[in-house]
Parts: sequence; structure tokens; C-alpha cells
Amino acid sequence: MADIVYVETDLVKAEISTRGGTIQRLELLDYAVDNKKPDVKVQLFSPTADTFYIAQSGLLGVNPESAPNHDAIYKIDQQSFKLTEGEDELKVSMLWSGPNGITVKKEFIFHRGSYLIDVRHQVINGGEESWTARDYSQLQRTEPTEGSRFTTYSYTGGVYYTIDDKYSKITFEEMAEKSLNLDSAESWTAMIQHYFVSAWIPPAEQVEHFYSNSLPGGRYLLGSYSPSITVAAGETRSFDRKLFVGPKLQDVLEPIAKGLELTVDYGWLTVIAVPIHWVLKQIHQVVGNWGWAIIILTILIKAIFYKLSETSYKSMANMRKLTPRLQALKDRYGDDKQRLNQAMMDLYKTEKVNPLGGCLPIVVQIPVFIALYWVLLESVEMRHAPFMLWIDNLSVKDPYFVLPLIMGVSMFIQQKLNPAPPDPMQAKIMMSLPFIFTIFFAFFPAGLVLYWVVNNIVSITQQWYITRKIEQGGS
Repeated sequence: MADIVYVETDLVKAEISTRGGTIQRLELLDYAVDNKKPDVKVQLFSPTADTFYIAQSGLLGVNPESAPNHDAIYKIDQQSFKLTEGEDELKVSMLWSGPNGITVKKEFIFHRGSYLIDVRHQVINGGEESWTARDYSQLQRTEPTEGSRFTTYSYTGGVYYTIDDKYSKITFEEMAEKSLNLDSAESWTAMIQHYFVSAWIPPAEQVEHFYSNSLPGGRYLLGSYSPSITVAAGETRSFDRKLFVGPKLQDVLEPIAKGLELTVDYGWLTVIAVPIHWVLKQIHQVVGNWGWAIIILTILIKAIFYKLSETSYKSMANMRKLTPRLQALKDRYGDDKQRLNQAMMDLYKTEKVNPLGGCLPIVVQIPVFIALYWVLLESVEMRHAPFMLWIDNLSVKDPYFVLPLIMGVSMFIQQKLNPAPPDPMQAKIMMSLPFIFTIFFAFFPAGLVLYWVVNNIVSITQQWYITRKIEQGGS
């Protein structure tokens, strides 16, 4: 019968089963589920059926009885461990005794101020024959239930890192369709979700074999195992791994293993998002408020792209001046598309206006603003971060929908500054967009909506100034 070992440090509370030394429950003490209920902590690992998520590790011998896998029963003298003041690490040790004089001591070493756990299998061969086994580690979980269709998307599933493939995702659907089967050194496996990650990290020089599987009960498994190691009679050898279980903090993850910081998943815009995140953090260190940091960063980016925006807005303003004359041409030529298009091209040429001149500057800026969007969505630093007034949590929707309404109004004003589409149907569709986006953004985190509001207000200011200048005969 398995016992439960209770562990508490300054950052985590954990439950370890003596069946295999499986970490079956882990709470993050610095992260509450809800900022209004600070005593209810985020539980990353859980043995409960509907939220099942555990970290397993063990040894595989030439036969199941010769080494302790994740089903083996360990013995332990103490069932409660707590990191006390003045201690920097906490060791939890359990023993397994096997046939032919083999003893395995499994150790979990927790560190103060760290979410990284050292996991060691120390093999003592007290027999007369050599003994061979490999060690393995795996994460097993159920697929989380789908949230509201109005919530923001963040990837939940498996990821791994190899020398050849670098950072790769493996979804639950892919695990069900085909098992992972590859080898690599400098590697790790992980399960990620919004804001948090659990990752097994073997020694960097060790070549690991990666595997995955789909299990009954809607459970999915991702792990890796080492090459076989032989322990001679009378010899003691150790198998070492590390387990990270905690928030996706880039500066914490980066030193642990190559590429581990990529679990902060910015997608294909990572190369742009990483420096944006760094600048955002530097601003926050000065102002001490993530809301104001978002506002200042958005204004800085708009300032950097001012010349591109100016080119775009000038083109739109010139097109706006031509709108009455374009309408007159349309009235003159009616359904004669060929003559109408030719007359429009002649007008553009005479007035030296490029109808596409406003597009390219906007297209160039799009990757940067999408990257900023993902930075705001993925940054755990902004989870439960207050801003001001009624917004006490930037990571959830505005409770009174004030920011989405301001954003919708700002979109409407922006459209009024743009030249009206010549097609009436297209014009109606464009006029409906502010209403549609208001509904859509009403369920987005307040931090993201704040970014769009500031971006729109700065854009309106720039566009109004440039449009007014051109309409008054400036250039």
C-alpha cells in the first residue's frame, strides 16, 4: 500500500506517492487561482480524474522486478517535510530493495527560491553480479476541458526540444495518432499551458530517446529515457534529472536548459516578441505598474514607426480629398467598368496619388503589433496585475466592459478619418466592424484591450493631425 509524503518549501506544496516516487500534487504558493481568493493556490499537478496531471520517473531493468519503475513501492521513515528558516535545500529520500542485493535510494532535492527539483536514483549494487538499467521520466495528464469560446487562445499540450528540431510542439491529437520516436542530446520534454510549465530536464550531454502515448481514460503521456548503464558488483552509480514545475518566467527558464525559455510560447514571432518583453520589463521596473508599462511601450512603438505611419496617413488623406471626384467619375461612367477604371487611374496619375500607398507602411508594422499582443497574452508577470480604478486584474476581462467600449468608439472614429470605400456594401461592412470588435474584445484580458485602446488613440491623434494638415493645403 502506497503512502503519501507531504513537502512544503517557500514556493511549493507537494505530495509524493511512495508508489514510484510520483509527484502527484503540487501547488504554487505565490500564484492564486483568483486574485479575489488569495488562499486558493494554483494546483499544477493533481491526482483527481478530471484534472489528472502527474510527474513520474523510475528505472527500467532487464525485467520488471529488477529495477523500481513508477509502480514500485518505496519505503520512507518520515511523511512530512518542510523547508525551515535558514535552510537552502530540502531532501526527501525513499528506499527500494530489490533482488540480488540491489538497493535504490530515490532523492528529491528542493531548493529555496526555486521551482527546480533535483531527482536522483542512486543505485547501490551489493550483490555479486553486475546490474543494468536505464532511467526515464514522463509527464502524464488529461486534456483540459475547453473554456469559453470567447476566451483568448493559448496552447496547452506537449512540447520538446532537440538539437535538430529545436523547439517542437506535440498536441494531444498527435499523441493519439502516432507515438513520438526520436533520439537527441541537449534535450527536454514538457507540458505547457497558459502561464505555467512542467519540464523534465536530463543531463545535457546524455542522449535521450523521446516517446509519447495515448492512454485509456483520456490520458496522454510524454517522456524520455536514457541509454542503459551497467553498475558493477559492489559499485554505486547515480541517475540524475531535474524537474521544473512553475511559472513561465523567461529569465528563470533560460539558464536551466537550452531553449526552455521558448515554453513562453510567442509562436513564429518569438524573435520580435522576446526583445519587446525585455523592454516592457525594463519600463515596469521604473514605473512599477504593468498597466502604465503597457501604455508607455505602445506609445514608444508608435513613435518608432511614426514615419511609416505618416506615409500611410498622408496617402489616406490624399485619397480622402479625391473621394468626391471619384464619386463623380462613378456617376459619369456607371456600369462601364473599363472606362471607369481608366479614368480613375488617370486621376491618380494627375494628382500623384498612389491608392495603395497607405497599405505597405501598415503591413510592415503588423508583425510588431502582433508580437506585442502575444507578449501581453503570454507574460505570467501580468497575471493578476492591477492597473488603476476598477481594473484590478489585467489578465482577465474588464468587469464593466468600459475599455472594450472605448476601443469600439476609437475604431469608429478611426474609420471616419479613413477614405470611404467606393463600394456601398464594403462601406456597410467596414462600419459594422467597430461593433463586432467591441463584442469580441469584451471577453479579452484587460491588458490586451488597454494596448489596443492606446494604440487606437495614438493612431487617431497622428492621423487627425496629418489629415488636417493636408486638407489645409500642407504636405
